[in-house]
Amino acid sequence: MNFTLNGKSRRVDVPPGESLLDALRERCGVISPKDGCQPQGQCGCCLVLVDGMPKTSCAVPAASCEGKSIVTLEGLGQEERERLAKAFVSAAGLQCGFCIPGIALRAKWLVDRDANPSRDAIAKALDGHLCRCTGYTKIVDAIDLYAKSRRGEPIPEPCTDGRIGSPYQRVEAAEYALGDRPYVADLTRPGMLHGALVLSPHPRARVTSIDTSAARAMPGVRAVATAADVPGERWYGLLYNDWPGLVAVGEEVRCVGDVVAAVAADEERIAREAVRRIRVEYEVLEPVLDADASIQPGAPQVNPQHPNVLGHSVIRRGDADSALAASTHVVTDTWQTQRIEHLYLEPECALAEPMPDGRLALFTQGQGIFDDRRQVARFLGVPEESIHVTLMPSGGAFGGKEDMSVQSQTALLTKLTGRPVRVELTREESIRLHPKRHPIRMHYTVGCDEQGRLTAVKARLLGDSGAYASVGGKVLERAAGHACGPYRVPNVDVESIAAYTNNPPCGAMRGFGVNQTAFAIEGALDLLAKKVGIDSFEMRSRNVVEVGDVFATGQVLEKSVGIRKTLEAVRSIYYDAKRAGKAVGIACGLKNSGIGNGVQEWGKCRLVVEKDGSVSLYNGYTEMGQGLLTVLVQFAVEVTGLPGSVFRPKVDSTFALGCGQTTGSRATLFGGRAVKSAAEKLRADLDRGKSLRELVGTVYAADEVISDTTALGAKVAKIKTHTAFGYATQVCILDAEGKIERFVAAHDVGRVVNPATCSGQIEGSIHMGLGFALTEELPCENGMPVTFKLREIGVLRAVDMPPVDVIMVEEHEPEGPFGVKGVGEIGLVPTAGAVAGALEAFDGIRRKTLPMKDSPAARAITVGRIRRARGEWH
Repeated sequence: MNFTLNGKSRRVDVPPGESLLDALRERCGVISPKDGCQPQGQCGCCLVLVDGMPKTSCAVPAASCEGKSIVTLEGLGQEERERLAKAFVSAAGLQCGFCIPGIALRAKWLVDRDANPSRDAIAKALDGHLCRCTGYTKIVDAIDLYAKSRRGEPIPEPCTDGRIGSPYQRVEAAEYALGDRPYVADLTRPGMLHGALVLSPHPRARVTSIDTSAARAMPGVRAVATAADVPGERWYGLLYNDWPGLVAVGEEVRCVGDVVAAVAADEERIAREAVRRIRVEYEVLEPVLDADASIQPGAPQVNPQHPNVLGHSVIRRGDADSALAASTHVVTDTWQTQRIEHLYLEPECALAEPMPDGRLALFTQGQGIFDDRRQVARFLGVPEESIHVTLMPSGGAFGGKEDMSVQSQTALLTKLTGRPVRVELTREESIRLHPKRHPIRMHYTVGCDEQGRLTAVKARLLGDSGAYASVGGKVLERAAGHACGPYRVPNVDVESIAAYTNNPPCGAMRGFGVNQTAFAIEGALDLLAKKVGIDSFEMRSRNVVEVGDVFATGQVLEKSVGIRKTLEAVRSIYYDAKRAGKAVGIACGLKNSGIGNGVQEWGKCRLVVEKDGSVSLYNGYTEMGQGLLTVLVQFAVEVTGLPGSVFRPKVDSTFALGCGQTTGSRATLFGGRAVKSAAEKLRADLDRGKSLRELVGTVYAADEVISDTTALGAKVAKIKTHTAFGYATQVCILDAEGKIERFVAAHDVGRVVNPATCSGQIEGSIHMGLGFALTEELPCENGMPVTFKLREIGVLRAVDMPPVDVIMVEEHEPEGPFGVKGVGEIGLVPTAGAVAGALEAFDGIRRKTLPMKDSPAARAITVGRIRRARGEWH
C-alpha cells in the first residue's frame, strides 16, 4: 500500500481486510487515532483526514487508501497543534482524554470550512463523536475558543495558579488533547506479543473439552493458555474469590463473558485467528436469567462459591406498618430500572513484561492497582512484591474497571512465553466481559401526614447481580441505605437482595445503586404531593433533612448538610418556569462520600523530592478522567506554597499505598487528606529554611486511616454509616414539544477545589443521568446483550444534550481536606426523578420504568433505538 501520511510518502504491507486504523497504529506507529469501537465507526476516536475529508479509520479498509493523502493530529503544523491544545486546556474541555484527539481533528476540519461556527453547528459536527465524560459543554467551549483564535482572538491563558479555588489546568492536559499521552494500547515493547481470548458463547454450559491443537500449530502462535496452565489460584474477586480467570474442563461457564482460553502470537490478527481455531465443546445447560427465579428454593446454584442470594440488607427503624396505617396519604407502586453499559471509550487492555530483576511489570488501567496486583499474584501463585504495577491513563471507567478484566490472562501469557504481551479487548468483548449497572425492581409504600410530612417508607428491592459477585451485594446495600433519599423519615422498613443469575455480572457504576432508589423515592414524593395538594418543590422543602436529623440508616447528620441550600438555589428557576407555563420537574438527592458501612478506608501519599527539583506525588487512588491528580496537586500547592509545576503525580507500586478501589466518591476526600498531611511535613522543612535541593531523596509519608464508620444494622451506641454526604437538587424544564429545554443542577460540593473540574464532573454526570432516564439500556436475550452498537446502546450525542446550568454550593465538610467532599457520583442521582416529574407535568403520565423511551423527550433524542434481529425497533 502506497500513500502519503502527514506529508510523507509511505509504503507498508497490509494483510487483506486490515483497517486503516490498524495500519496506522501497528505499521506506522501513529497513536493519536484511538480504537474505541472498531469496526463500527461510531465513537469518532479514530478520526483521520483522508484526502481532506474526515473518516473514522476503523471502518475504512486500508487497501482503499492506496495513493491517498492521510493526515492525523501528528501531521498538523506545530502552531496549529499548540492552538488546539491550548483551546482544550483553557476550556477544561477534556477529562479522560481518550476521545479528544479525534474531536480536535474534527475541529480543525470544521473551522477550515466555517470560520465562525455557532454552538449548534459545532454540536452537529460532533455527531460522529462520543464522549462519556464531559457532557460536551466544555468540548463545545474549546472548539469555540479554537475558532475564535483562528479569527485572531487570543485564547485565554490556561490557569497555572494551583491554589484551592482556582481553575488550575488539568495535569498533562495538552498531551492528552493531542493524543501524545499513551494509554495501555499505545505501548509497545521489543519482541512484544499480542493476546486474544476465547469467550463463552453460552450463559450456562459445562465445558466438556478444549482442543487447542489447531491454534498451537499456526505459524506465529507462541502460547495457548487454558485453566491447566494456571500455576496459582484460578478464582479471584474483589470481595469473594468467585470469578475464574480461566474456566476449566468439567466446570460450568456462567455468563457469555467467561474466558475459556488465551492465545499469544506475533500479531493480533494471528492471535485472533488462533482463537477461532480453538475447539471448545459444551454441554449446554438451562440458564438462570431471572432474579426472582434465582432466589426461589430449588433454583440451580449459579456460582459454586456462594448461594444465589449474594447479599441481603435490612434497615428497620420505628414501626413502618403502624405509621403507614395511621398516615393521611399513602402511595404504593413499583419502579424498575434497567441494565446499563458503562461504555467508557477505552476498551480494556493490559501489558505485562518480564523485568531484569525477575519481577513482572504490569501496566493497567484498573481502578485499584493494588487490588490488580493482589489478584494477579494469586493467579500466578507468586508473592505480591514480585509484581510491579503501573497505572496508565484510563480512558474512562465509572466503576466498570474495578474488577479484573484481562490483567491475569496477560500476565499468564507473559509467564508462559517470557516475552512482553499486550491483550486488548474489542468493544463487543468489553461489553460481554465487564460488570454493568444493576437492573433493580423497587416496590415502595410511602406515607405522609395531611401537611405532606413523611411518616414512613417501606421498600423491597431486588437487583440482578449476574454471574459473579463483583461488588453487587454492596450496591444493593447502598441502594437500601439511601432508599429514603435526603428526606426526614421517622419510620423505615427496607430490605434489599442482590441475586446471582447467568446474566452478565453487575457491579459498580457511577451512583452505585443510589440513582436507582432515587428514581423511586422521588416518584413517590411527586405522587404524594398531588394527594396533599402542594407542588413538588414544596413537598421537598417540607421534608429535606437538616443538621440533627436522622438518615435512613440511623446515622444522625451532625454536619455539612447542604440540601436545603441547593433547594433554595433553584427556587426561582422552578417557579419562573411554572409561571411561564413550562413543564417542569424537580428532584433531590444525596450520595455518600467514602464507602463507610464499617469498612476501614485509607488515604495514602508519599511526596519524594527528586534530583531535578521536582516532587513526585504518589497516591494509591486512580486517575480516570475525574481530575483527581489535578486536585491532589492543588492540595499540595495550597499547603507548601510551591508552584503546581513542581509536583509530578504518579500511581504505581513503588510504595505500599494500597487504598482499595477508586470508588465511593472518596479519592479526593481521603487521598486529599493524605496529601495535605504529607505536604505539611514538607512545608515544615521548607519553613526551616531548607531548599528542595537540600531535601533531595527525602520521602514525606502520610497514611490516613478512616475506621469510625459502622456496619449497616450494627447494634452500637452511635451509628455512623458514612463519613460524608454530597447533596443536590436538579430541575428539568421541557419545551412546548416535550423536549428537554434546560437542565439546572445545584450541588453541595463542600468546597470548590477547582471550579472547572468540579463543574465538568457534574455536567458529565448529568449527561449520564439523562441517558439513564431516557435512552440507555443493555437488554439481554438468553444472557447475551442484544446489541453492541454504540448508538443503539443509547449514550447521548452532543446534539442531544440540553443546556446545563451548574450551581455550586459550598457547605464545609470538616472531615474533608479544606472542607471538601466527593462529587463524582451525586451528579446523576436526582436526574431521572427530575425528568420523570417534568414529563408527567407535560403529558400527565407518571413513568415508573427506565429508560422512558416512550416519552417525547426520548423521541427527540437521536440514539437509543435498538434494531432486533427480526427487524423491529425498541
